[in-house]
Amino acid sequence: MQINFHLSLNIPYRMKFILLFSFSLLLSLHLEAQLTTISGKITDEYGKPVPFASVYVKNTTRGTSANGEGVYILQLKPGNYEVAYKAVGYQQESRKTALTGSQVINIVLKTETYQLADVTVASGGEDPAYGIIRKAIKKRKEHLNEVNAYTCGVYIKGMQKLLGAPKKILGFDVQKFARENGLDSNRKGILYLSESESKYSFKRPGDVHEEMISSKVSGSNQAFSFNRASDLEVNFYNNIQNWEGISNRPVISPIADNALFYYTYKYIGFSTENGQTVDKIQVKPKRIYDACFQGYIYILEDSWRIYGLNLFITKKQNINFVDTLRLNEQFFPVSEKAWMPSSLKFDFTAGLLGFKVGGYYISVYKDYDLSPTFTKKEFSEVWRIDKGVNKKDSAFWENERPVPLTAEEKTDYKNKAVLAAKKESKPYLDSLDKVNNQFKPDKFLLSGYRHSNRYDHEYYNFDPAITAIKFNTVQGFAINYGASYSKQIDTANNRYLFIGAKAGYGFSDKKFTGSVTGAVPVGDAMLGFNAGSEITDLNYTNPVSSLVNTFYSLFERQNYEKLYQKRFVSLSLYKRISGGWQAYAAAEWADRKSLGNTSEFSFFNPGDREYTSNNPVLPAGNALLFPENQSFKVTLRTTYDFSDKYETFPTGRRYLPSPYPTVGLSYIKGIKGALGSDVDYDLIAADISKSNIKTGVLGNTSFYIAAGKFLNNSSVYYPDYKQFAGNEVLLANGGINTFLLLNYYTFSTNTEYIEGHLEQNFSGFILNKIPLLRKLKLKEIADINYLSTPALKNYTELGFGVQYLNIRLMYGTSFNSGSNIRSALRLGVSFK
Repeated sequence: MQINFHLSLNIPYRMKFILLFSFSLLLSLHLEAQLTTISGKITDEYGKPVPFASVYVKNTTRGTSANGEGVYILQLKPGNYEVAYKAVGYQQESRKTALTGSQVINIVLKTETYQLADVTVASGGEDPAYGIIRKAIKKRKEHLNEVNAYTCGVYIKGMQKLLGAPKKILGFDVQKFARENGLDSNRKGILYLSESESKYSFKRPGDVHEEMISSKVSGSNQAFSFNRASDLEVNFYNNIQNWEGISNRPVISPIADNALFYYTYKYIGFSTENGQTVDKIQVKPKRIYDACFQGYIYILEDSWRIYGLNLFITKKQNINFVDTLRLNEQFFPVSEKAWMPSSLKFDFTAGLLGFKVGGYYISVYKDYDLSPTFTKKEFSEVWRIDKGVNKKDSAFWENERPVPLTAEEKTDYKNKAVLAAKKESKPYLDSLDKVNNQFKPDKFLLSGYRHSNRYDHEYYNFDPAITAIKFNTVQGFAINYGASYSKQIDTANNRYLFIGAKAGYGFSDKKFTGSVTGAVPVGDAMLGFNAGSEITDLNYTNPVSSLVNTFYSLFERQNYEKLYQKRFVSLSLYKRISGGWQAYAAAEWADRKSLGNTSEFSFFNPGDREYTSNNPVLPAGNALLFPENQSFKVTLRTTYDFSDKYETFPTGRRYLPSPYPTVGLSYIKGIKGALGSDVDYDLIAADISKSNIKTGVLGNTSFYIAAGKFLNNSSVYYPDYKQFAGNEVLLANGGINTFLLLNYYTFSTNTEYIEGHLEQNFSGFILNKIPLLRKLKLKEIADINYLSTPALKNYTELGFGVQYLNIRLMYGTSFNSGSNIRSALRLGVSFK
């Protein structure tokens, strides 16, 4: 409808305003009158509600879903419609209606009766389900690729409830938390409730753009919903479902190419819907602990496409965090040859340490367009949330919400609106700060102290006192304590000013140290600075922590950490040039001095050991490693990951990890004569890396390859050498570019190098098949590490181990030009 109107310029301004306002009001009332509703309740033959049944208008892509109480509402313009009501396991019902005003239509869905086909199965013969599944598998790729692109509207509601909890756990007052967050006196109630509407765009093979149109979170006027259609998307025409975080291993689709190896099938029967035959087939894993679904899949005969799904996985499939995860998906015809999801629902239950949690996420799809037009840059932005999408009022949601709220959800919104207003006020934030800012000696000792001003976004952080105390043979017992200050100075882009400082003293060498560091946004770049005096590791990768070195020194009399003194000032600048292209530049002047041991102290001396010198090249002597020198160097580095994908939030843009490897190029120039500098060298290096490359049921692969060469090494001191992340103790550092057994310092180089690391994480592919071990949810790890320098020919490590969460235990063996050097166990935290 197009409305044209004209107001004479001779009408006084105030009168024009009144006329315009009145006309707009009448127009809005007229347009609202054009929308009517069909609403009602969907029940079964026994009067029990059928939760989350699909409701859609035949021959359109308009539809909705009932809520958990079976109540539905569908907004339509006046006209003649045929509305279909369907739910998996029930006979579909249809109602024709001439809609002139709002109507109430209650629906009773009868439990579906599935007839057995006229098939005779000989004793020991194959179940008829297998023939149907083979046809569905044969048509899998055709259905996967039949829609090249589409757009649609998506409504998502998520709800999580606390079903039970102890009053206290590990010193945490659960009862107080429940009271402050709107739960009842039994610590039960809704923890999270949110709704959102999005426009979702897809283009094969995997380009996605999603824009949030509206968002509502119970208990917060500022937060945005976590709901994303791309997070809830499943496509069983793909061979596997990668549900990271829920399952360590990809879950096999019941119609995957190799599904017959994983599943058993049982034919339940057929029904007739709209003149078409729908076969109901029960699916079960052949081996109960395989990553497979259980439940029912509904196949439409002749086209052999999926008509509906009602599946679940449990702890037996080794899923994480939840006990049972159920999936219910329903489809409807969008065109003669394409069926698309009408609704998708996940519900789950979980329990841990006395806590019981349950909930669901449901998405409802509408307004499909299978022939959309996209711009060239449409899919660079994967996700978008603009300001104001969480400011829509209750009247908006009453009109737009396709799934009615339940009585419990209405109460939660109402009660938590009061809490939200309170929690976002300055008096409340100040009261929180007053409680949390209280100084507690035990907390300060173990975890540090944080003083917050939430309203003004200012934070003061003080390091844990226990981490400030260390021991090494250069300083003896030493203190190195740090504190920092941060303040949000750009709320629109969530950017902070940061300043940190450290001060230290060695009780044996009697040296004071201190430094200051900071970072400040400059336009869309970040400027950093650092200055002071410190006693720091000769290996700039810091392969052994001060805490680990303290333990080994005091209790094993093994001083692995080698140190030198550095007085310095540096500036750095980081900037994202464009998309996946990033650049970094830094300049540093430093006065560097080699140090010797000043302490022989230890608590124990097993094996009557002697400390090694602080010179890693001559561990038995007392000679200094290098003469005192000054250094001025410039570092340039750039990386590119072949991707420009990003997400846009009200606080700014966030770039996403690329599916492609990241390529890096570095250049370091030591400039002789500049500010008295003694160094003169040029080091150029290149690297390529990628983590978590999906390899199907075999888990994922990570790799890092680097090579570098000193084009000029006229004047190079040990701190300028290319260093490597070695390992010599049980407690190992994590990271893809680390070694298991390499000496920390011996094989640093000032000539050239080639370095490579390859890791395969099998994600339980083997151990999940072993009784008892499968309950531990361990992941098998295999590593290969390689290094070649002129002094170290073809050094290779092979490592094997297991990982639980981020903790891993590895057994490594190293070889050098064919000879076995050493073998050892390593325990550490992985970030690969």
